[in-house]
This record gives sequence, C-alpha cells and structure tokens, in this order.
Amino acid sequence: MINNQAPNYKQVPIIKHQITNKTPGYFNLEDRTFNFAKRCRDFVKSLPRTISHLEYGKQLIRSSGSQASNYIEANESLSKKDFFHRIKICRKEAKESRLWLRLCEVGDSKILQSEQQLLIQEAIELTKIFSAISAKLVVS
Repeated sequence: MINNQAPNYKQVPIIKHQITNKTPGYFNLEDRTFNFAKRCRDFVKSLPRTISHLEYGKQLIRSSGSQASNYIEANESLSKKDFFHRIKICRKEAKESRLWLRLCEVGDSKILQSEQQLLIQEAIELTKIFSAISAKLVVS
C-alpha cells in the first residue's frame, strides 16, 4: 500500500533562510520575489496537514508566486501604465501572502514559528518596496 499522505512538520526539516543585505540577489527584486515564493512553498510543505492548512497553503503558494511572476511581467511591460498596473498587483499579492501566513497555525514548533515570522517580515518589506515604486510613478 502506498502512503499518499504528506509527512507532518516534525518529519520535514525546514532550512532556515537568513535574508540580509549581503545575501546574493537581495537587491535584485526579481530574485528576491522568486526566493520569497520558494520559501513560502517550503513553509507550506512543512505545515501540519489540516483542512485549513490545505486551503491556506494553496492560497499562500498562489499569492507568493503571483507577486513574483507579476514583477517579471512588470519588467517586460510595454508601457509605463502597464508597469504601474503590474506593480500594484505585486503589492496586492504581497499583502495577501502576509494574510495567509498569519492565518497558518504552526503550533509549538519554534522552527516553524521562526520561519513564519521571517516570511511575514519579508512580505511586509516587499509590500513597502512595491508601494514605494508605485508612489514614484506618475501615470498619465
């Protein structure tokens, strides 16, 4: 019999990602958004398997991946208006990622609590970055 059930968080080690301004790609927003999406995916994999985590996890993976992909699209935009629109979507998706992260219950696991807080902080920083970018744009 094949066991299709994912292992619980006690069986899946989380690799702690320390993001600092010395981290390669830290100042490259495309890399930073990509790494955020990967870390969110890894976080979801390590959560206890509950009905709420299945739903929150799906939403977190979608929103974190969306902000990364929309930033790539913003860089390939054909107009200033299109760039502005994509940056606003990135901001919205980063805020949404923060919501899903906050809704995940990690229990007593210090490792998961730490990673959750780091991801929430990164979502806040990305939101501020996208807000600053959009505030500097004047769309006609």
